[in-house]
Parts: sequence; C-alpha cells; structure tokens
Amino acid sequence: MIPAEVTVDYNDTDQPLPKAELIKRLQGKDGLICHIISTIDDEVLAAAPNLKVVANVAVGYNNIDVAAATRRGVVVTNTPDVLTETTADFAFTLLMAAARRVVEADAYARAGQWKAWKWDLLWGADIHGKTLGVVGFGRIGRAVARRGLGFGMRVLYHDTVRADPATERALNATATDMDTLLRQSDFVSLHTLLSPETRHLINERTLRLMKKTAILVNAARGPVVDEAALVKALSERWIAGAGLDVFEEEPKMHPGLVGLSNVTLAPHIASASGETRIAMATLAVRNCLAVLDGKPPITPAR
Repeated sequence: MIPAEVTVDYNDTDQPLPKAELIKRLQGKDGLICHIISTIDDEVLAAAPNLKVVANVAVGYNNIDVAAATRRGVVVTNTPDVLTETTADFAFTLLMAAARRVVEADAYARAGQWKAWKWDLLWGADIHGKTLGVVGFGRIGRAVARRGLGFGMRVLYHDTVRADPATERALNATATDMDTLLRQSDFVSLHTLLSPETRHLINERTLRLMKKTAILVNAARGPVVDEAALVKALSERWIAGAGLDVFEEEPKMHPGLVGLSNVTLAPHIASASGETRIAMATLAVRNCLAVLDGKPPITPAR
C-alpha cells in the first residue's frame, strides 16, 4: 500500500533507535512512523526540519512532545478505534485470570502438585454480579464496561468528562468520584491516558481505599500505577490481586512483582492480535501518507 515513489528507511529490529541514530536517520525525511518505545521530543523534532508528520502506532502518544510538534508545524497522529475491542478483551482477560487464579492453577498443574481433588484448592473470586470500576471512560473503558454487562456487573466510572445519558443507560454505568469508585468496586480497571495528572494516580493512598478483596487491572500505561506501592499493597494484602499488562519502566518490572502469586503479569500485549496490530500499522501508514499528500490526517492526536 506504500506508493513505489515513497522511499522507506525501516528499522528492522525490536529495539528503539538511540536518539543520535534516530536524528541521523531522520535527516531529509518527511514522515516518521513510530511506536511508543521511541521518544520524539523537542530535540529530535528540532534536528529534523523536513519532518511533516509523526504517526504513532498506538492510541496513547505520551512518547511524543505534541506541543513541540505543533509549534514546529508537525502533525501528530495515533491509531484509535482499531484496537479498542482487542484491548478491552485482554483487560477483561486479566481481570478474569486474576480473579480465578488461572496462572497459579496452571503452574500448580504443570508442577505435578495436583494429586487429588480438594474442596478448598485455589479458591478465587466470583466476577458475575460484582461492581466494576472503570477509570477513564473513553473508547476502551466503555468497551470494558460493555463486557461487564455480560456478567451482570454494576459499573461505576470516573472520567474528567461525563458520558452522555444514553451511554450511561446503555452501559448501566454511574459516574462517580475517584475515591468512591475505589471504595465500592470489586474490580478496578484502568483506561486513562498518561499525563502529569494521572502519573501515580494509583498510589499508597488510593490503594488503601480499595477493598481487601478487590483486584486492580492496568492495561493503560504503566506509570499510572506506583509499582512500589502496589507491591506493598499486594504483599501485605491491602488488596487481593492485580492483573498488569503495562509497567512503569518497560520492559523492566519492579522486582517485587515477580515473586508474588497474586499478580498476573503480561508483557504489554493487550492489542497483540495479528489482525489488530496489522490494522494499527496500516492506519499509521495511511495517516502518514495523507499528510505527505497534503490531505488532513485520518486520526490526528488530540
């Protein structure tokens, strides 16, 4: 789908280019398609005066200095919508796996520890009929809430912008403040963008507000959660468990997480179905080509 007259300089590794190498390879380039692992800051933008567009292959774009790009006339785009359902699927997968202790059960069975049926073996928590708290009620948050309906869950949500009444009715969702959501929810699923206001939104104070039986799910951005505080909360059983797809300093994880049996860990794969990742890449390419062709971007970052 890339026109023959367009020259592509492709990084065929899984590693982000070091800043100096990225700047070097951006010389004379008109467009950049990148992942969230690449930091596109003012220094990079200043060193690439020909650049017209940065197309991020993700919904979030906290890796890009959008203000600096705008100031320099560079369009920034992202890839919303195409990954909504896949990411929501995985967030609910983490919720269910943590609640029913699936990873522990798998390890138990593989280790040959299962010798006989036991009445109290690996008791978990019910999901149906419980209260689901959704933090960040955008596309993905609403998709997770919709999955909760199938389990007869009561849905609470917190967002800076309240949903319209029709959406609230359709999703059986009630807007509330953050502290109330944390106190009342059996499951808290994070779907907020990363910003200075949401960094460490989940911290020691907020974790202590949650039920001791509650489970935290994060398929948004790692730094929304203070990992050190979460390790303490899980170790001391302030909350029952967690399911995490993202981490503060990816690919590093807080070392305290690895040894805990009450946390389910995944390596940032919420959108990682073949169909969805290809759709994300395709949309990023289409955004880039549109801008280079003098047309409006399909999905500009907002």
